[in-house]
Amino acid sequence: MSADSFIVLLYILILASYLGFELINKVPPTLHTPLMSGSNAISGITIVGAIIACNELGYLSMSKWLGMAALILATINVVGGYAVTDRMLKMFKKK
Repeated sequence: MSADSFIVLLYILILASYLGFELINKVPPTLHTPLMSGSNAISGITIVGAIIACNELGYLSMSKWLGMAALILATINVVGGYAVTDRMLKMFKKK
């Protein structure tokens, strides 16, 4: 990887982090549950991509370890997100 492409990737990472932070700060609490459900769906896509990354042949073991770390973190995110969403939705059910 050349230095120019590294700088471009670093710029994209910093810009995406800043935009994500600003977007999440502007979300009102009433929209938190629907957005959380949407992010769980995106994390599900991340799980599929991580499984594919872990299963690729011919790549370095480092990429397999990073794929496994992505798989574990995305799974924790999905399970925790659905648990919190389920708990919040139970608050609105009649007893």
